[in-house]
Amino acid sequence: MHRSLAFARYLERYGWDVAILTATPSAYPEHSEDNNALVPGHVRVIRAPALDAQRHFSLFGRYPLALATPDRWRTWIYSGTLAGRRLIRDWRPHAIFSTFPIPSAHEIALRLSGRFGLPWIADFRDPLGQERYPADERMRRIYWDLERRVLHRCTAVTVTTEGTAQMYRSRYPAFPSSLVRVIPNGFDELAFPEPAPQLSSRVGRAGPVRLLHSGLLDPRDRNPDWFFRAIAELRTEGRLTPGSVRFVLRAAGHTEHYQSRLVELGLEDMISLLPGVPYRDALHEMCEADALLLFQAASCNMQIPAKLYEYLYVGRPIVAFTDSRGETARLLAALGVDTVAPLDDVAAIKELILRSIERAVQGNAFVPTREAVMKFSRSSTTAQLAKLLDEVLEIGASGQA
Repeated sequence: MHRSLAFARYLERYGWDVAILTATPSAYPEHSEDNNALVPGHVRVIRAPALDAQRHFSLFGRYPLALATPDRWRTWIYSGTLAGRRLIRDWRPHAIFSTFPIPSAHEIALRLSGRFGLPWIADFRDPLGQERYPADERMRRIYWDLERRVLHRCTAVTVTTEGTAQMYRSRYPAFPSSLVRVIPNGFDELAFPEPAPQLSSRVGRAGPVRLLHSGLLDPRDRNPDWFFRAIAELRTEGRLTPGSVRFVLRAAGHTEHYQSRLVELGLEDMISLLPGVPYRDALHEMCEADALLLFQAASCNMQIPAKLYEYLYVGRPIVAFTDSRGETARLLAALGVDTVAPLDDVAAIKELILRSIERAVQGNAFVPTREAVMKFSRSSTTAQLAKLLDEVLEIGASGQA
């Protein structure tokens, strides 16, 4: 949401007016007025009725798959297409931009582009068609079919990493390779409560070192279990104590599962599972941490979490548990960050944690320069999208689409 919202905000600078077609609030189990307040006043927002199959059509926890393909908001395909047709007839836009990870958005754009012949940029972010995701084989087939239809119709594709771009160029050799573009997730500095503070030293400060992970963890792609085991071993060895360090996992999800694991390992007084807070409060908490934790499995090597760019803007040291061969590790290495260990290597995690705590205490932890980080500002990355929009407009005008 924040990526698309930032594009909508900054495209005006490059001569593009924006209207957003989205769902009514009934589609969501909860919504934030803070996020609504981020919508720029000059951006027109059209909301089409949408229902969530899991919440609105479920009986004893089950609901028909037909009502949840390609996602739980299938009803939005019909209302969104109708709303999009009215918008196009009244407003006469020059191009369409749709974004994943809600695949029904691509389905709506597919229908609108075909009906009106408009140039269309399909923003995949991460790959749509994957070998093991979704877990349900029928849903995987639906995702693959939608991806093929999108690539057959759209004018250009945007993704968030070079690895994903190369995958799509290889997977669809008939699609113009020059029109598969990388636009990093980036960060929006206007979403932060205040300018990010400069890194402060812990030298002379009392209290434990505070390491924070902000956001969802899951047992498949962001599994913290090896991290838990590493902390437990360091405590047993007497190398870490509750008085020396505190680990905070904010809005991690799967609370019961993780809490039972912490109890089993005797880590409740060292690792805290805290509930979610408003977005701006979460950003402020990042600014106050001594280091920021990142978890990513090797199965996501072609992806870079949006969270990483927020971490970079905050200006705090980053401690990443991820595969050294993945896109996330490559980006960190290019920025000079060497605090990386595999997600599933307990010994390496132990060494990295101790090294990171020592650097925090000594006040010599590394953070990338502001100049290097600001290249990922969404006000800057929107320029790349505006350039691509200009190109697809020329392609559409010349009849090459």
